Amino acid sequence: MPKVTSLKTTIIYRLIIPIIIFTILETALSYYVTLHYVEKTYDRGLLDSAHSLVQEVKVIDNHISVGLSATALEIFKWDDIDTTFFKITTEKGKLLAGDAILPTLLIPTNTFQPIYSTSTLNGEPIRIVSLQVPGTLPEKVFIHIAETLNKRQDMMIDILLADLIPQMLLIVFISLLIIEAINHGLAPLHKLAKDISQRSPSDLSQIPESDVFTEVKSLTDTINNLLEKLSIASNSQQRFIANAAHQLRTPLAGLKLQAERAQREKNILNMRPALSQIQNSADRVSHLITQLLSLARANPVEKELLLEKIELNQLVQKICIEWVPKALEKEIEISFETSSKVIFVRADSVLLTELLSNLLDNAIRYGYKKGAITVKLSNDPVICLTVEDNGPGIPAPERDKIFERFYRSPSSSGEGCGLGLAIVKEIANLHKIEIFLLASNSGGTRIDLQFKNIGKSDFLP
Repeated sequence: MPKVTSLKTTIIYRLIIPIIIFTILETALSYYVTLHYVEKTYDRGLLDSAHSLVQEVKVIDNHISVGLSATALEIFKWDDIDTTFFKITTEKGKLLAGDAILPTLLIPTNTFQPIYSTSTLNGEPIRIVSLQVPGTLPEKVFIHIAETLNKRQDMMIDILLADLIPQMLLIVFISLLIIEAINHGLAPLHKLAKDISQRSPSDLSQIPESDVFTEVKSLTDTINNLLEKLSIASNSQQRFIANAAHQLRTPLAGLKLQAERAQREKNILNMRPALSQIQNSADRVSHLITQLLSLARANPVEKELLLEKIELNQLVQKICIEWVPKALEKEIEISFETSSKVIFVRADSVLLTELLSNLLDNAIRYGYKKGAITVKLSNDPVICLTVEDNGPGIPAPERDKIFERFYRSPSSSGEGCGLGLAIVKEIANLHKIEIFLLASNSGGTRIDLQFKNIGKSDFLP
């Protein structure tokens, strides 16, 4: 069973997940940017403290000393959050002032640029700035100032929270808006599904298209188009059933009447007229059922033609030969004329056979005894199949009605059921073949079938 995916869930995932991923990436970027500027800000404060200690380094009697009182030292190191350490040393490592526990860093000489580093003291991370004291001194002096990272971490957390909390609230707000918008957008689809589910199978009326979005309207238009086709097919089927029932009622009634008549007769010789009528009625019913089945095959709800490459010359000749015995019963001659060029078409061979068979059946059934039927096939300028007879013909006023189902000309002398040419019309429409109903030179009927929609490449070998 195929997996059913929710459209609502798919849309939500495709909208909200990218927003969450974007927020995570933006938070990571904000973290590194915040870290950079927090370090830059507090590193500048460390450097300022180092420059303030430079002022306390003096040379007295060619000896380096640091004039830093206890009060000044207490003010310098005071901090309610972090612990500050400093150390002033000479190039030879002599401690002039400060905290001996502070790590001594190797810094390049002859440079007065501050050097920043990170280390640990008593298991706690610290940030250190090292600076060489400028000026002319008996010996190079270095100042190292360090502090713990509590203020830096607190500031970084405050900045990140100030950035992250509004974003999280924004994600929640956007998610709610997206869900609400999706629910509102899918509401017409749910209403459409509910309306269709509540319909009876016989209700093929159009779906109302009021208060629907353009995208949903395209769906309703498609459904309405399908309903219209189904309605046409259903009406056609109902007419077909009604007409078929009407046409079958007469021969079946005659068959029953003649059977009752035969039962009343005691002499076999007196039964023969009734039995002959029974046979005629049975033949008529058989022919009618065959025609009805052919019509049903040629007019389905949605026809999928089985198109194949057919040699039209060979097919037409074969069908003409099959109908020769039937024609000979009325002493009618069937002739077939075609060009020397082989003609190929793409068509449903079964339906094409049914089409030509009905034309020949009509010509034989309604033609004169000892008449003639001519079948011609040509391809100049288009492929054309002609069936011509020398029968009584069809009056001009009736030529527009002759292709209607169950229509029989009042002047007709045959015993047909009025379905032959209707079947021809249905099959021709399926193959997009144009039909021309004309009078033959002998006064009979001529039917031209032109395969105009078949290109030249279709009949090349």
